[in-house]
Amino acid sequence: MAALYYHPAAGKAGLEAVAAASSSLALRPSQSKVLCVGSSRWWMRRRWEGKARASGISISSGARARPVARPALFSPVAMEWQECTTELEVDVPCSVAYQCYSERESIPQWMPFISSVKILEDKPDLSRWSLKYEVFGRNVEFSWLARNMTPIKNQKIHWRSLEGLPNRGAVRFFPKSSSSCRVQLTVAYEIPEILAPVGSALKPFMEGLLLKGLESFAAFAKERNSKIPQP
Repeated sequence: MAALYYHPAAGKAGLEAVAAASSSLALRPSQSKVLCVGSSRWWMRRRWEGKARASGISISSGARARPVARPALFSPVAMEWQECTTELEVDVPCSVAYQCYSERESIPQWMPFISSVKILEDKPDLSRWSLKYEVFGRNVEFSWLARNMTPIKNQKIHWRSLEGLPNRGAVRFFPKSSSSCRVQLTVAYEIPEILAPVGSALKPFMEGLLLKGLESFAAFAKERNSKIPQP
């Protein structure tokens, strides 16, 4: 079988030359074969159009192959909030307990797992927190940026993290008498849903840490109250 080569860039004149050569060789259409040699892009386009037509897809003159969307390799991890709550009666008035807890940079003095709190000078409602604690013989460290939400004086202080370790919480103050109050601390943190059973198992441990912190806070607030001149 004879083979004649034609490049698409040669245009109509080139095709006519191929036809003339075929006639001069006295080849019947079944004996001759015209091979169109072009760029790899041109060849791949023709190949794609042929497959599309075979599948019944309509091809317009300006149509181009589009990349096929592939499923993501990893699905988003489902998260859930774990909440821990503890409370303690403190022998100081609500106003004193509220004022002591409002001093965020003093919190590391009595909360065992908070290593530092730094209030942003240009945005006093924001603060950077660092957590450092040894758990099962290993040091655990986290940090986050938190925003203090609008408080209710002598009743509630609450916050939520903006970046870093996802967490939120609130401290509520309930008067018991003119010289004592009940302080309730709630902290919630976000963990992968698959670890929820582990988080539930650790909940008593976390609440124990919070209670230990409140006990230290009670001593801290009582000492502060003793320095306030009494009427």
